[in-house]
Order: sequence, then structure tokens, then C-alpha cells
Amino acid sequence: MKIRVSYGTAVMLGLKRGRMLARPTTAYFMTYYEGKCLNNCAFCVQARESRADVEKLSRITWPAFDLNDVVSRLGDSKFARICLQTIDYPNLVKDVLVLLKAFSGVELPVSLSITPVNREYLRQFKKFGVDYVGVGLDAASEEIYNMIKDSMYTWDEMWEFAKNIIQIFGERRAFIHLIFGLGESEEEFLGTIQKAYDIGAEVSIFAFTPVKGTTLEGRSPPALERYRLMQIGLHLIKNGIKRIEDFKFKDGKLVSFDLSRQELFKVLSEGAFMTHGCPGCNRPYYNEKPSSEPYNFPIKPEKEYLNKVLEGLFQK
Repeated sequence: MKIRVSYGTAVMLGLKRGRMLARPTTAYFMTYYEGKCLNNCAFCVQARESRADVEKLSRITWPAFDLNDVVSRLGDSKFARICLQTIDYPNLVKDVLVLLKAFSGVELPVSLSITPVNREYLRQFKKFGVDYVGVGLDAASEEIYNMIKDSMYTWDEMWEFAKNIIQIFGERRAFIHLIFGLGESEEEFLGTIQKAYDIGAEVSIFAFTPVKGTTLEGRSPPALERYRLMQIGLHLIKNGIKRIEDFKFKDGKLVSFDLSRQELFKVLSEGAFMTHGCPGCNRPYYNEKPSSEPYNFPIKPEKEYLNKVLEGLFQK
């Protein structure tokens, strides 16, 4: 059986030779299938009608290797966690269970990102060591979801799936993935973050990344400054410091957190701009080239960086 391995993970496992500016702290894998995903998300390399290389997800290359070879190397690795990404295809769940069984001897916690499955399958996943489940909602509004996703699953079904995960795995164990820059307003984006935390979920945010061969290859990525605002909003909502109702918007655009610069500096840390995912996840350079300033830092930035961001915001 084959499994796809992210480039950085492959280097760490000795399956590939290469240099890395930031080492992944989680081992990232993806189910192997010779065809495309049954869904047709406009931003996704794996989409049904995508013309992009099937070895990619976002801007990362995922070469395929023999599962036994991969698992044999995992035992001696220094990863904190395993993350298994999936695409939709016939017999997906059967393959996922085989992979989870293979991982079970490594004694690492497992995160699984998958489209909706029934509660019994969720219980089976939990028995095999899965402790977090990712929900690829991606879009921050039902309107954008219907325009962009072209999925077998509705907006409401994705939210119901998140609730089922929470009931079986516990509070903050469902990670709802949201992509900033798909055409939503900032008010919609932060409002959906608030909704996720209100039901007991966690949120992981990404910046839209145009990839050649996808339907949205011509769309520009979001401005880094606006993405930083979304990260600050996520931090404030996640930690119960503020709610969406406290923020001020004009025509859907965020204009104030209702906090002074000094108050923001007091409640924020540099960690607000790091990858926000399952424990042990740093997801290096998923949204940008290593030469660019990261949307999500894989390592903690310097203390001065927080000052720099807040200075920029309050000079506007």
C-alpha cells in the first residue's frame, strides 16, 4: 500500500534529500489514490477538474512511498504527532482504517482531516489513536461555500459533522479549517470563527494560496496586513477576551477590536501569528515560499515582531 508524504516529512524520515529552513514538528501524510478527489473545490490541487499535479496539496509536494517503509522510519523520528490528510474517493474509509492501524504501533497521537463520516466510524478512529479531527469547511459563509466548494456535502452537513466530532472526542477536538481570501468579508470570516468556538470547536486559519492548474489560479492571495488582523481576532475570540459583537466593522471590513494598542499588546503574544493547529503542528511554508514573510510562522517570531505589527495597524 502507498501513502503520500509531505516533502518536509519525507526529508525528516530520510526518504528524500533536501534542506529545510524550518523542520516540521508533525509528520504530515495524505491518502494515496491514483485519481482525483470526488469533490471539486475551486482552490484545491486535488479537485476533480484540477489540471494541477496530483502530487501537490496547496503549494507542498507530496510524493508517494511504500507504507511499510514509512512506518518503519517513524519509530525513530522526533515528531510530536501524525497528521493524516484525505481526499474523497471510493473506499476511502477502508484505507483510512488500514493506515490508522499501521500507525498505531508508533505510539504517536494522530490528527485526521476527513469529510463527513458517521458516528460509528468516528468511534473507530478514536480507538486507533485519533484525538483531533479536522473539518474542511474552508469557506466562511454558506454563499461562498456553495460557490467555491462544489462538494458532496452541504454547509449544514459540515457543521453537523463538527458537532458529532465534539460529542465523541470532546470540546475543542474538532478543528474547523477556514481559508481567508475566498471572497468573504472580514465580518463573515470572524463571525464564522466565533460560531465555531460557540459550538465547542477549534479553528485553524489559512491564507488562500493560488496554485497553477486550479480554478482559482488567477486570484490573488490576501494582503498580509489583513491576515494579521484575522489572526488577532482569532486569538481574542479563542481566549474569550472579546467576541465578534465587540468588534467594529464598516461595510464588512474590520476597523476596530475595541482595544487600544497598549491593551492589545498586553493580551497578545507572538504566538498569535504562528500556525494554529493541533498540538505539535507547525505546518512550515504551507501558504508561501520560504523566501516570503510567513502568513503563519512555523516558529515563534521575535518579540519585536508583535510591536511592528501593532505599530503598522495603529498608524492607519
